[in-house]
Amino acid sequence: MKFYNRVSELEELANLHDQSASSGRMTVITGRRRVGKTILALESAKSARHLYLFVSRKAESLLCQEYLEEIRRIGTLPIVGEIRNFRDIFTLLIELSRTERITLIIDEFQEFFSINPAVFSEIQGIWDRNKATCKLNLICIGSVHSLMHRIFQDAKEALFGRADRIIFLKPFSIAAIHEVLVDHSHRDIPSLFDSYAITGGLPKYLEMFAENKSLTHKKMLDFILKPHSPFLAEGKNLLVEEFGREYGTYFSILELISSGKTARSEIESVLEIHSGAYLAKLEDEYALIAKHRPINAKPGGRLQKYYLRDNFLSFWFRFIYRNLSAVETGNFGYVREIIERDYATWSGKILERFFHDLFAASGTYNRIGSYWERGNKNEIDLVAVNDLRKELVIAEIKRNKSRISLPALQHKAERLLQEYQGYQVEFRALGLEDAVEFLPSKVNH
Repeated sequence: MKFYNRVSELEELANLHDQSASSGRMTVITGRRRVGKTILALESAKSARHLYLFVSRKAESLLCQEYLEEIRRIGTLPIVGEIRNFRDIFTLLIELSRTERITLIIDEFQEFFSINPAVFSEIQGIWDRNKATCKLNLICIGSVHSLMHRIFQDAKEALFGRADRIIFLKPFSIAAIHEVLVDHSHRDIPSLFDSYAITGGLPKYLEMFAENKSLTHKKMLDFILKPHSPFLAEGKNLLVEEFGREYGTYFSILELISSGKTARSEIESVLEIHSGAYLAKLEDEYALIAKHRPINAKPGGRLQKYYLRDNFLSFWFRFIYRNLSAVETGNFGYVREIIERDYATWSGKILERFFHDLFAASGTYNRIGSYWERGNKNEIDLVAVNDLRKELVIAEIKRNKSRISLPALQHKAERLLQEYQGYQVEFRALGLEDAVEFLPSKVNH
């Protein structure tokens, strides 16, 4: 699949590369696996003298042998003795970059924790002594969010404050997903929404579906629900390393949230545990969930729900992990029946997020959210506010918008409107076909 999107990130990386002509620059690229971090770094460096080093879990001395071969590929090495530690590799690259710019990409940087945690303080010492006089454009890539956050953003750690930029790479926008689908002859809105709902905009997933000509709802499920499908164990592969021995409790919480148990009290009533510490870690340390509050609610208010940030993981926990026994016995027909039965209900909340993202991408509104009152009364799917022009959109969202009653929506908004005196209000019934107005080119309904 060709390289898509990432215009602003490429511009940022190009600027940092230019700056490294006068002194060293350190950039961190982080984000979940499959989001395209490595491809972005390599794309940014393709016209520059660059070196790519992957940190695999093996003895440090063996890594150094591998890295020396890669270094020989980009230039003539000075005479050096045996190198058995990364400290000496990094010092060698610093010396090579004194006369000519080198972009050094280190992938899975957090793996040094398992190999030799002293590497981070060694890099810090070498960097602090040589940054001003070298021309090294250092890019550190990592997928384990908790570890990368600790390495670069924990004030107690050696590399805290050393990165010139930290880029948290997000999944593709809806416009980028749309571009991928159009390039593969899928212009219809249902395919766009299902690609958004199931892949969450993850480039690797879109690539797999595109290469297998599986970009419709039916074909996506065909590809997911078959023996040896890469998607069946994906959630476990992504998260077990993050959670360690307590992954069972974290997985149970994520399964409940994906199934609609979004309040802390609901989670605790099912699991019979105090979930506060787990929820805090899932939100702050792992960045997997977020709090959802009514628009205008105070930040510390107790009226809140949790949701999974990642659409694919929401799908995986709701339909794959929840039915793991059937998956492991190869009973894919049963799992498919469950998906077909419950997909509309599960994807209803994803459809709301779909429109929230579309409204946000339009650049018209400074605040976008939902609204509900205590006891989940008077729920409103979308509230979009332009405070500068004093404009307000209040919308209900359904796949089939003919089922929406605007008078009922107006009634639910009565208390909300008290906070928007003097605003021009538009009530809208939004269905899947209304996504067309937000997209850059025409699509088929």
